Amino acid sequence: MYTLSLIGAGYVGLVTAACFAELGYTVFCVDNDKTKIRDLKKGIIPLYEPGLAELITRNRKQKRLFFAGDIKTSVRQADIVFICVGTPSRPDGSADLSAVEKVASEIARSLKKYTVIVEKSTVPAETGEKIARTIEMNKPRSVDFDVVSNPEFLREGQAIKDTLRPGRIVIGVESKRAENVMRELYKPIKAPLIVTNINTAEIIKHASNSFLAAKISFINAVAGLCDRLGADVEKVADAMGLDKRIGRAFLNAGAGFGGSCFPKDVDAFIHLAQQKGYDFELLKTVRKINHDQRLMIVKKIEEALWIIQDKTIAVLGLSFKPETDDIRSSVSIEVIKLLVHAGARIKAYDPQAMPRAQKELKHVFFCKNEYEAADNADCLLIMTEWKDFRSLDLMKIKRMLRQPVIVDGRNILDPDKMRKIGFIYKCVGRGIS
Repeated sequence: MYTLSLIGAGYVGLVTAACFAELGYTVFCVDNDKTKIRDLKKGIIPLYEPGLAELITRNRKQKRLFFAGDIKTSVRQADIVFICVGTPSRPDGSADLSAVEKVASEIARSLKKYTVIVEKSTVPAETGEKIARTIEMNKPRSVDFDVVSNPEFLREGQAIKDTLRPGRIVIGVESKRAENVMRELYKPIKAPLIVTNINTAEIIKHASNSFLAAKISFINAVAGLCDRLGADVEKVADAMGLDKRIGRAFLNAGAGFGGSCFPKDVDAFIHLAQQKGYDFELLKTVRKINHDQRLMIVKKIEEALWIIQDKTIAVLGLSFKPETDDIRSSVSIEVIKLLVHAGARIKAYDPQAMPRAQKELKHVFFCKNEYEAADNADCLLIMTEWKDFRSLDLMKIKRMLRQPVIVDGRNILDPDKMRKIGFIYKCVGRGIS
């Protein structure tokens, strides 16, 4: 079986490494963060993902998964090297590919035999060509290599399932030799395999995420209309979703999308289009609608409380979605900053994300649970649809709040039930706001 090296022990790299080890491959997961590697060797996992800690522990015991800080040694042992480093957005929306270039250069100087170098990081089209050029300039003359694009489609909270039982596997190649290696690598996974050239594979990732972002912004635009007409966006989405051409997924109205993928990928796709002379107006509107959802949430709080300044607002949920501790581009974090700027006092709780949020948010009191957050607050704001928040003791919450106000940014509570209990209940697009 192949020996693999994954450069970058972040979210994608760590999950992918653990899953390939589970399939029986020998895997080296490499990162230049010495503290992270030291912690991983001790069994300390730097992120929350259901099932990941157990997967890493099992495969380390089986001597299939190793953590290292030395790219050179791990590359020389590997048949396939994955680039899994971060590609954050620059101010103009383009992807910062400096880490990709640096790692490609280091891989090139370490090559001793034919190796397949796989870009797993989300990158704009034509990045594969630049990686190949960088490796060609820095590698030993006698060594052959191929570059492959193999975009990831992981959903945080379900990443292990998405890796081991994916809906599809996309491979962008420029040689039959590389295609054969990648087909063999993925043989243990039963999923449709799409083989394209590299540019096509790179576009597939951005196009997929941008389309899903567009679905979310579309239903949020419909929600705005529903609020004005006394209609229920949940019923609209349910009926739309029964059309097989549309589907129900990603038609949940709310405070908007966040995370490390959708905002970044929409920006990068817009920027790529501009570079190529195409004005992607549709995606610009998707982005604007999403931004406006944050302002809509603040407006709903103002409608309920009148004045935000000096009010105490309890915020439930800090991660950008449930089942993760990831706060990158979290809508909750952005709304909290708007509320703090408006003079509100914030009490917050999240089952997993508070350690990360404490580094990002100042002047916020972090609570032990949902009820400590609600105690003596003027308003309860739900911003992440954690399962625990769906089953709150609402009578207890009502007794603890100064005012019976709940703003539900994720539409997880029953409006009829809220009215019967006596709450002032603000939600998104359900005709009662």
